[in-house]
Amino acid sequence: MLAHLLTLAAASLDIAGQKAGRAIALGVGGGLGAVGAGVGIGIIFGKVIESVTRQPEMRDEITQIQWLGFALTEACFFYGLVAGLIAFFL
Repeated sequence: MLAHLLTLAAASLDIAGQKAGRAIALGVGGGLGAVGAGVGIGIIFGKVIESVTRQPEMRDEITQIQWLGFALTEACFFYGLVAGLIAFFL
């Protein structure tokens, strides 16, 4: 009887550990993705400001490239979030 109770307790701890691991995976996937995207976007916009102040006549071309870089940086965040969600639910 005691062995059966210990087995049930270990199984419930294992399930709780799996749920905790999944939550950590979601937090790491979304959190690190957000940090990386924030740093990347800050660098992009900082460099755009530098570029436009050095060559104002190229403002339109620089702005187009800026939005492309912004979109790709945000896509990387969403990849991390999706990977965290997949790890959480599978």
